[in-house]
Amino acid sequence: MATEFLMPKLGLTMEEGTILEWLVPSGTNVSPGTAVLRIETDKVESDVESAGGGILHQIADVGSTHPCGAVIGFLLAEGEEPPVVAAPTAPAPSSAARPTTATAPAAATTVTRQGGRIFVSPNARRVAAELGVDITTVNGTGPNGRIVSEDVEAASRRPVTPRPSQPLGVPASASGVLATAAARQLADLLGIDLAAVPADPSDGRISRDGVAAHVRQRLAASTPKTIDTALAPATQTPSSMKRMSGMRGTIAKRMHSSLQQMAQLTLTMDADLDAVIADRSAREGDDVVPGFTDYVLAAAARALRAHPIVNSQVTDDGIALLPDVHVGLAVALDEGLVVPVVRNADRIDLVTLAKESKRLASAARSGSLALADLEGGTFSVSALGMFGVDAFTPVINPPNTAILGVGRLRDDLVLGAKGKVTTVKRLTLSLTWDHRVFDGAPAAQFCQSIVSFLADPASLDRSA
Repeated sequence: MATEFLMPKLGLTMEEGTILEWLVPSGTNVSPGTAVLRIETDKVESDVESAGGGILHQIADVGSTHPCGAVIGFLLAEGEEPPVVAAPTAPAPSSAARPTTATAPAAATTVTRQGGRIFVSPNARRVAAELGVDITTVNGTGPNGRIVSEDVEAASRRPVTPRPSQPLGVPASASGVLATAAARQLADLLGIDLAAVPADPSDGRISRDGVAAHVRQRLAASTPKTIDTALAPATQTPSSMKRMSGMRGTIAKRMHSSLQQMAQLTLTMDADLDAVIADRSAREGDDVVPGFTDYVLAAAARALRAHPIVNSQVTDDGIALLPDVHVGLAVALDEGLVVPVVRNADRIDLVTLAKESKRLASAARSGSLALADLEGGTFSVSALGMFGVDAFTPVINPPNTAILGVGRLRDDLVLGAKGKVTTVKRLTLSLTWDHRVFDGAPAAQFCQSIVSFLADPASLDRSA
């Protein structure tokens, strides 16, 4: 009996995956553990291994996007015929299948392929999705003809073939035009020819709002103006549209869900870093000199061990206190934000932590993070001090119950015991916590512990 090959769920936050490459052709006899395909989630690229053995029969195309659990192929026994099923449909047009808004010249229709696969970088796919460029019309200039983001941007600048205008009252007969069902219904109701309506640049389809805007524009052009245009509200045509999909869409959904489902409050507290600066100076010439964020990560990890209520998650059964401390470090990318995790951060010394945080940050920026680097975080640290930010309100990364923001290092004037004015290096810590889990006093005590650890850097250099 045929075994379904499903789009896997590789993490708690994964909702869908895009097939980047089938690593073995359809009809190949695969064994359990064989890497069969490569997919892209909202976070990373991952190779998917076969859970069983059999002859692989693919029913999903490269470039298509499918929800977790969707059937994308079958494993067949020798001589077994595959089930007759329709190819799975993606929940939204993928970057490899989305029609372009530009008319590509004939020379641009040659795409680097091998075994029917298109070689394209993940960032190029995201750029294609945002600009509405059909990836199959792009020539690759990267290594071995791989399509890179610059190729997509160049393709998006090709001239767009204008659509002919059409008067109102003509039936919506353009069946070949890509449009949403709501757009077709409204066009039929108003007697609008969809061929005259501009497509949404984000996905190449005509939307209901696009039909409505087209009708308002035609009516305004044919209706005498009765008001002073100087008093009329200004309307702008967007210069571009950025689709909230992929990493950006996932961040949007998770942050909105976080604020809806938690009672989030933020407190701020200053930490003196003179001792940290002296400790860093003493390490000059060492192979690894921890950064200021590394000191904060180490201090937060040890404070989490001392205040287990902060190292927790809300479950259906109640508040789960977690035995291991895995601290996530927010890393900003062009496409959004990722939070790789320093595992067992409370049990390692400061230098080891600094090496790991540097590795994770480099892997995040190069797009080489493994899924294991992103899963299991129990607390997060987000730094904006490098942008001149003193304090801010970080949003909790579910299912955590708290997050720490780190501001810029600054000089503060202080009045000494004998009335002498001196300066001290300080930064502001911003702690956001879920008030459902613990109150303001425990939150303040946790933050005070971080401040105390930063005042004694030697305590951070001892592993548990």
